[in-house]
Amino acid sequence: MILQGHLVDIPNKRIFKGEITIENGKIKSVIEKDHGVNHYILPGFVDAHIHIESSMLVPSEFARLAVKHGTVATVSDPHEIANVLGVKGVEFMIENGKNVPFKFNFGAPSCVPATSFESAGAIIDSEDVKKLLQNPHISYLTEMMNYPGVLFKDDEVMKKIAWAKHYNKPVDGHAPGLRGNDLTTYINAGISTDHECFTYEEGLEKLQKGMKVLIREGSAAKNFEALIDLLPEHFENIMFCSDDKHPDDLLLNHINKLCARAVSKHMDIFKVLQVACINPVKHYNLEVGLLQEGDFADCIVVEDLVNFKTLQTYINGELVFNKGQSLIKSVAFQLLNNFNTPKKTVSDFRFHSSANKIRVIEALEGQLVTNELVADSLIKDGNLVSNVEKDILKMTVVNRYQNQIPAIAFIKNFGLKEGAIASSVGHDSHNIIAVGVSDEAICKAVNVIIENKGGICAVSNHQEKVIPLPVAGIMSDQDGETVGKQYAVLDAMAKQLGSPLHAPYMTLSFMALLVIPSLKLSDKGLFNGTDFKFTSLTINNN
Repeated sequence: MILQGHLVDIPNKRIFKGEITIENGKIKSVIEKDHGVNHYILPGFVDAHIHIESSMLVPSEFARLAVKHGTVATVSDPHEIANVLGVKGVEFMIENGKNVPFKFNFGAPSCVPATSFESAGAIIDSEDVKKLLQNPHISYLTEMMNYPGVLFKDDEVMKKIAWAKHYNKPVDGHAPGLRGNDLTTYINAGISTDHECFTYEEGLEKLQKGMKVLIREGSAAKNFEALIDLLPEHFENIMFCSDDKHPDDLLLNHINKLCARAVSKHMDIFKVLQVACINPVKHYNLEVGLLQEGDFADCIVVEDLVNFKTLQTYINGELVFNKGQSLIKSVAFQLLNNFNTPKKTVSDFRFHSSANKIRVIEALEGQLVTNELVADSLIKDGNLVSNVEKDILKMTVVNRYQNQIPAIAFIKNFGLKEGAIASSVGHDSHNIIAVGVSDEAICKAVNVIIENKGGICAVSNHQEKVIPLPVAGIMSDQDGETVGKQYAVLDAMAKQLGSPLHAPYMTLSFMALLVIPSLKLSDKGLFNGTDFKFTSLTINNN
């Protein structure tokens, strides 16, 4: 097979008219040759850190959409399904991904459960991590979210890191806001990356201390604008990632969009493409071609180097996307799940109190971090209730693995004027999380999720919509286009109910993520992520 176009040679910083010969899945030759073809050929894009599960698609369906945008590989952290199903869930992701021509690179989850302050469906200990790292399909140790465990040299945490070093596999980091001596200690433990920087100064310090910084632009967390000015000087140690990408967004774009945005800021094209294509391959030792002779033929044809509209995608020399059509076929797979709680009653969501002040989670647009506010409580019949007028809404986290009393908190900035929204995608333990204007609406939404053994839903006074997620309660068994369109409808309904958030369901899913400060809710109660301990919802009157 021969491909002609303007070849983009990133390492040598040159673009020339040329021809590539592909044989047996690899690039046999790259030559300069004049021709009349105007499109560009470059290495495929790599998402350097993503949870495939957050697309609500199984890996094979994720691949079908990703190749449309020139993505040929991902560095994939399967800790979402691992928190539900343990090692069995990780193995499901690997096996499903093998069925399609796409280069998934899964890691061994380092934090299952993420903390001891929540109920997960499984545990992955250091012995499990050791066995996973022995698997040739496991490329690295995933994000070490338990940074206090690193700083205080927790035995299990240090064993997991030690096994990664033993098998010569990189260790990913997760350290939002960590600075100074604590950051130095964290890095010196052997942790090589961080995708949680949310200020330029934080990113710069981590780069200066030897970390690779991943610029994240997902469906909820958006740090591109804060960090992109680091790229011109530090392009050799930066990568692009999504972290979490919802299916409607994946229908529209992927890493190609970040390249277009960087180029629009007049950044050097070769530096941008090194970040998008080269650095993840080098850092994680991926078997992904970089458009050199002898490499795997993992390359893309794009219309121009401005918008990066993908015309064709090749993986191991196989054409997997061509002129608007994904050529990857859907594959059959068995459903597996872990969902075991009965339906709830309205009384389960009552919180009896006479306190005149409450702690409130303040959700922030485009961020995973939250603020802690103190607000006046609204009490009816001795029960704390949503204050719709002031946008202080009741929320709940319900243990989905066993029958327990729901945890209650209040949250600001979801903006609902009617009904409720709920999801069994609740990082990282994936219990049921819901927010609504009344106990009745919250109960209704939670029970829709329970009836479907997983899903996301919206309920109003007159209707309810749900996307069932029967794969571990976090992924659909449907094709990517269908799920993407269904999700767009559900997202629109949440906004019709009043939410001003860009991605209300994605934001909701992170309100139980205890390892991100400052105030979050687990199924066991309200949690202060700064002090790393539980705190009270109500504040004493004295």
